[in-house]
Amino acid sequence: MAAWLVAASAWAVSVTFINPGKHDELFWQTSSSAMQAAALQLGFKLEVSYAERSPLRALEIARLLAARPAAQQPDVVIFSNDQGTGPELLQIFANTRTHCFMAYSTLYTADERKRGGEPRGKYPNWLGSLVPDAEVAGYLVAKQLLAQGRRAGLQGGDGRLQVIALAGDRSTPSSIRRNRGLQRAVAESSDAVLRQMVYANWQLAKATEQSSWLYERYPEARLIWSGSDIMAFGAMQSWQARGGVVGKTAVFSAFNTSPEAMQAIGDGRLSALAGGHFMAGAWSLVLIYDYLHGRDFAGEGLEMEAPMFGLITPELARQYQRRFGAQNFGSIDFRRYSRWHHPALLHYPFTLQSWLK
Repeated sequence: MAAWLVAASAWAVSVTFINPGKHDELFWQTSSSAMQAAALQLGFKLEVSYAERSPLRALEIARLLAARPAAQQPDVVIFSNDQGTGPELLQIFANTRTHCFMAYSTLYTADERKRGGEPRGKYPNWLGSLVPDAEVAGYLVAKQLLAQGRRAGLQGGDGRLQVIALAGDRSTPSSIRRNRGLQRAVAESSDAVLRQMVYANWQLAKATEQSSWLYERYPEARLIWSGSDIMAFGAMQSWQARGGVVGKTAVFSAFNTSPEAMQAIGDGRLSALAGGHFMAGAWSLVLIYDYLHGRDFAGEGLEMEAPMFGLITPELARQYQRRFGAQNFGSIDFRRYSRWHHPALLHYPFTLQSWLK
């Protein structure tokens, strides 16, 4: 590490983020915007390449980066394990000068672990990972949705709250863990049952279609848990098409901090909302910054899971919109979260409450 620290100090460290989302997808745009703000403050030169939700495209971007002349390769590449691409991405950069960091999702299954190992192990240039606490978020949102269902008296004929779920995909770790949070919350509730979980692949049209036939199949299901705001809006559309009243005759939950989601939690169309996890990339830059300055984050864990999610109330939604509605995150002092700048910090305070003040 020492030689690289000396070399990196001579010029701005170049970082490439292989963004797994689409270039026009608001969540991933927001993630990139937060990273750009952090990079500017921390002295990184950031490049963002969108994989357009295609694992093949993510691998293609990686191969193009690795094929550059050594002097033009990025110092650090940040990527996620979306759709299980993590092990192959690590392998692509194995014989380059580039250091790797996983954000948003890391290796999850036994097969992925066998192929990728642990950070600084099989692939010594894999520095570590930082992921949001997705299972906790899925659990908290589900608990709030169930509580609202009870208050609204939406039990079915058997006296139980009947839940249907629109999940993201089957393979991305953050999606899997979010779903597990829902399942745990329902299992703890003797008055609730999860009728069915389907995978809408983060798409509005698919969520609209799937929820429509789910309503037909389970006519007493009045609690709809969705893995993203986009999918929740699709479920709302099909509920309204049936003559239902969103937030009254059925209650909905979601994740993300889009303006539409913030509006929906404010006007009651959403009964539960969590967000803040888009910051995982920006917080990853803080960890990399500290590593480069000799303050290795390894003491807190090479694979960190941080409580980035927070439940968003109508007041927090209004506060977020006032400060960050234009997707400008420059008002956050990212150096305040650095343990190199602030050695007294015992833990990295990557919570929603720490920056949404």
